[in-house]
Amino acid sequence: MSSTTARRPRRSRAAADGTTAQRAAADRPPAGRGQDRAAPGRPAAGRGAVRAPAGRTTAGRVAASRIAALLRRARERIRHASAPVTDVVGPLGWLLLGLVMLLATLGTALGWDEAVIAAVLGAVLLLLAVAFILGRSAYEVELDLARTRVAVGDRAVGGVTVANASDRTLLPASLELPVGASTALFHLPRLRPGQDHEDLFSIPTQRRAVIVVGPVRSVRQDPLGLLRRQVTWTDPTDLYVHPRTAPLTGSAAGFIKDLEGLPTRELSNADVSFHALREYVPGDDRRHIHWKTTARTNTLMVRQFEETRRSHLAVALSVTTAEYDGEAAFELAVSVAASIGLQALREQRNLSVLTQDGPLRSETGRALLDAVTRIEGRVLRATAVDLARTTADSVPNASVVFLVVGESVTPSQLRSAAASIPPGIRCLAIRCIDGAPAARSSIGDLTVLTLGDLDDLALVLRKAAA
Repeated sequence: MSSTTARRPRRSRAAADGTTAQRAAADRPPAGRGQDRAAPGRPAAGRGAVRAPAGRTTAGRVAASRIAALLRRARERIRHASAPVTDVVGPLGWLLLGLVMLLATLGTALGWDEAVIAAVLGAVLLLLAVAFILGRSAYEVELDLARTRVAVGDRAVGGVTVANASDRTLLPASLELPVGASTALFHLPRLRPGQDHEDLFSIPTQRRAVIVVGPVRSVRQDPLGLLRRQVTWTDPTDLYVHPRTAPLTGSAAGFIKDLEGLPTRELSNADVSFHALREYVPGDDRRHIHWKTTARTNTLMVRQFEETRRSHLAVALSVTTAEYDGEAAFELAVSVAASIGLQALREQRNLSVLTQDGPLRSETGRALLDAVTRIEGRVLRATAVDLARTTADSVPNASVVFLVVGESVTPSQLRSAAASIPPGIRCLAIRCIDGAPAARSSIGDLTVLTLGDLDDLALVLRKAAA
């Protein structure tokens, strides 16, 4: 009895606790979307608890980017404002300035008289160096290149003329002329008012390149090179060193006409190439009626024409260095493409020159040479086969396609490249191998020319046309 009586209150309390838990569960909002809703003034639970930090993070990123932009602008302004001073001090000047500050600090703190004296001497040297770069120069400088476009191996010369445009005598100074990666140095003597001085220079042109010449800078510096002041007087000039080209005249004259594509079989009612006669159909132009045949057959007969096609040459130059056996072979390929393109322009043919990087300007001979001068060989994933496909898509109306490649292009790749060219278009592959003898072979309908010397280009083209 006592034990039973003691257990009953426990069961009633458990029941009461279960009832309270059920009521609390009934008072709670349902799961799902209701959990995302937050009471006013309380933080949201579930996904709402993630959104708030994300918003704060986005705002923090925006603020950080704005602060970084402000810091960059501040640095640029400080650099621009301090440029007249920082650009003048050379590396040795910065070293001496640092030593002066260090010795002055140590001498003052430790009572080291020798360090103080050394700091004073360094400061005196800096002040003396300032005296060498002070003053204004009034020069009239002219940079003159005899020719801005030369071929590889030609002589490129120019001159720098400096005149004193002030009414006082100018002290000796130095002129710097950047030429590509190097710098030429000229020494100016003392110039009286109105006096001028001229210096001549030559530029090596052993390699195809675009050489930036200039700008001409006058330089003032102290004997120790602590401070250095530069003033720019001219604009830079581009010197184009064009690739060497072979003249395709004489025995090679008319090679483009000999290599034209297959004649078209599309008939036309009005053209210059007569094909045949046919009976008159209502709507035909009466000017094309052949009256002699009409009188003989007692039937109206009109002329039928074949559509003519104007020669359009496409030169596809592969610039993938992995296909060439060295730099000499690649330069030979560039010269071959330029030579064929120039001959096509001389004969007033339509021309398209393409590489893996896209088409080149070829409206005139000058534009073509400038474009091929800027060509740079690189390691590319696109091969000669990809270039042939691009050429076929870009120049669908070509009559002749020259595919200029290197030694590493295999016969199977050449066969695939030729298969990419539409039927009716003559395709020739020129393999450039430095020092190889001139040869001609065939891979199916593809004519393959091997060239080892640019001077043999006219010969191999005549063999291809034969």
